[in-house]
Amino acid sequence: MPVTDPAIERYCEEHTTPPAEALQRLARETHEQLEFPQMLTGAIEGRLLQMLVWASGAARVLEIGTFSGYSALSMAAALPDGGRIVTCEISEKHAEFAQRHIDASPYADRIEVRLGPALDTIAGLDGPFDLVFIDADKTGYAGYFEATLPKLAPRGLIVIDNTLWGGDVLDPAGDDENGRALAALNDRLAKDDRVVTVQLPVRDGVTLVRHA
Repeated sequence: MPVTDPAIERYCEEHTTPPAEALQRLARETHEQLEFPQMLTGAIEGRLLQMLVWASGAARVLEIGTFSGYSALSMAAALPDGGRIVTCEISEKHAEFAQRHIDASPYADRIEVRLGPALDTIAGLDGPFDLVFIDADKTGYAGYFEATLPKLAPRGLIVIDNTLWGGDVLDPAGDDENGRALAALNDRLAKDDRVVTVQLPVRDGVTLVRHA
């Protein structure tokens, strides 16, 4: 089910600063050329990520799940001088698509695409990271969270996407494997005394996590 009334969603998008033309073009090409274009971050969440990077002053960002590069490019626009994003992608097709758009942007020197299993990439990275964005395979979220929490800066944020999963999390014993995994993660985070969390009904659910 829709998490937000579609009319409210449209209203919010109409009252959010629109993305740059390059991002609009990327979004169009994502819908034209890639399977599952609904995985695209989109205008509202792209601006939210950009705002979080800007407000926090994040200089080192780790993204798990590049897809077409929309979120990485959104965040890169708010990085301070010298800021960097490492983005992890398992699909060669998606990595190549994203790299093409990154190379054509003003932010090519700020974004590094790492191809391969994200947990392997994370294991080889030194922290701390000021912001971590998790938006990959949903059954892997718990592992990504545990792998990145020790590398999170003291005032860092972990941003987890799709944590409402179309409302499927309301039935934690439902048929959808992703819904069950996300419901279990949500319950776990709410009880984890290592962190403070807030879950937001933005698009398909966004959870913000910081050290307690």
